[in-house]
Amino acid sequence: MTDANLAYLYLLLLLFPLVLLVVLYLIARPRPVRVPIKNRHVFITGGSSGIGLALAHRAASEGARVSILARSIAKLEAAKQEILLATGIDVAVFAADVRDYDALSRAVEEAGPIDVLVVNQGVFVPQELERQGLDEVKFMLDVNLMGAFNMVKAALPAIKLQRRERGPGSIALMSSQAETKIRPQLTSIIAASSGAMKADEVAKRALNGIKSGSFIIPCNFEGLLLSVATAGLSPQRSFLMAFVEIVAAGITRFAALCFQWNWYGSIEKWHAKQHFGGGFKVIESLLGDNQRN
Repeated sequence: MTDANLAYLYLLLLLFPLVLLVVLYLIARPRPVRVPIKNRHVFITGGSSGIGLALAHRAASEGARVSILARSIAKLEAAKQEILLATGIDVAVFAADVRDYDALSRAVEEAGPIDVLVVNQGVFVPQELERQGLDEVKFMLDVNLMGAFNMVKAALPAIKLQRRERGPGSIALMSSQAETKIRPQLTSIIAASSGAMKADEVAKRALNGIKSGSFIIPCNFEGLLLSVATAGLSPQRSFLMAFVEIVAAGITRFAALCFQWNWYGSIEKWHAKQHFGGGFKVIESLLGDNQRN
């Protein structure tokens, strides 16, 4: 290859990222949008504790009109007083089960037009499937999946009402890795590769992402890797983030394989420990029987 050809190749390599950025700027959809929080109605499910309560705190402190929904009226009232003492803002509370569509519809009608809906409720009954009852699986699906459908469907009329006059709105679906104290030991070992975050920090990042109109809002490095690796056909408002997703697709696949290599190693060690421990207990039992005989 001649020097001229090499120079031409280098020029193409240098121009390619710039051309790609220009193309992505033209085709990335939907367009960027800001979703204001101040003086607007933020409705949060699962708002009486955890991330939901932290979100309510932060939204209230930024001047939003906040409504929180949960099943327990006692927890809701406690959360209301906590937010009032911390921010001076009086939030509205609604006691309803997200599995009950009619109850959600009544709550939304009473709450009034909604600008930002945060579907944050969630339950997790951690257990190996062979030991778990199907009623527990159904309970999780009813609350986490059908509860989200119920809430969004019930709130849509209140969200769409006079939307043009009220400005851009948002619907956010939350997920988390909570309940570490009761999940199986092996699950905790695998999840140890992902750093835990405090509810306040998650709430801060989530609300900032909502305000920026982001489609996916990762809260830590593992979440960012996961969002890049699974971008697929998901929308992307930021042409810069679209560039990162394209360039890093192969790298994130390699990172995922590294995570899995670590997980498989942890699983093998756990199983080996369980088998060794089980054998040791059998030996102890046999020795005890021999001593008694």
